[in-house]
Amino acid sequence: MSEFSFANLTPDLILDAIESIGIYPESGLLALNSYENRVYQFKADDNYRYVVKFYRPQRWTNEQIHEEHSFSLNLLEAEVPVVAPIVRDGTSLFEYQGYRFTLFPSVGGRQFEMDNLDQLEMLGRYIGRLHSVAGNHVFTHRPTVNTQDYLHHAREAILSSQLLSKYMETPFLTILDQLIDKTEQTYYKTDQIRLHGDCHAGNILWSNDKLLLVDLDDCRQGPAIQDLWMMLNGDRQEKAMQLDTLLCGYEEFQSFDHRQLGLIEPLRAMRMVHYMGWLATRWQDPAFPRNFSWFATDKYWEQQVLALKEQYAVLNEPAIKLIP
Repeated sequence: MSEFSFANLTPDLILDAIESIGIYPESGLLALNSYENRVYQFKADDNYRYVVKFYRPQRWTNEQIHEEHSFSLNLLEAEVPVVAPIVRDGTSLFEYQGYRFTLFPSVGGRQFEMDNLDQLEMLGRYIGRLHSVAGNHVFTHRPTVNTQDYLHHAREAILSSQLLSKYMETPFLTILDQLIDKTEQTYYKTDQIRLHGDCHAGNILWSNDKLLLVDLDDCRQGPAIQDLWMMLNGDRQEKAMQLDTLLCGYEEFQSFDHRQLGLIEPLRAMRMVHYMGWLATRWQDPAFPRNFSWFATDKYWEQQVLALKEQYAVLNEPAIKLIP
């Protein structure tokens, strides 16, 4: 196991790291649901509850992490409801024995209800406010939303993982390559802004009559629709209603280029392929075979062949339109 893995991140090391910045836990460490990083909640002797996040080694550079933190703090200063890192002694990124970590206030709340149109309109307002701030600057170190990373690098990761059996290789790669070609034909580069990047229901909390946006770990440059389309589910008519509700709130604070509606299904295809590539890339981390054991089964790849075929068919349909 590489020295620069999570293998050496023991409870004692975690506690020592937290104490190295002058915070002294008095409760145990509660592991939170995170696979990319290692995240723990605890109560300190100052009677506050915190969340500490240890970044996956070698994933982001210090400059990229600082851009994430700066963006979060910029949003918080503009009163956009996000959970931003805590700054101590002029910095929010700390290091202890080779591990980089940051501290957040612990926030509670229930999960966002995607089928609640009132909450959806409120979310649209929040994302509109987020994007109005995001457009003031650009990332210079964070990545962009692009087909090379989301499709081609993911394809390479899947093949090099050797988790795809010979039995499934031909049918899977046939539809995957067709999907990649079609996605590249339909995805076009448009105006790019700083994004949350991974704005799904799991990263939105409902607390004290307001929504909170959490986890900007995947923030990047890309089209505005990237922070909206993951809220859409159901049939075409339901998606149109949800989109109309989101944009009703969004456009109170930020104009929206309606041509970007044509990017929704290409972005969905990119996320599907990227997710498989992510699992393949992380397979050497023991947490992944333990929690995603189905990823190494023929049944999973059979299901993905069907899912990719369905998405390929959707890519050949006209783009979704708003309700007149």
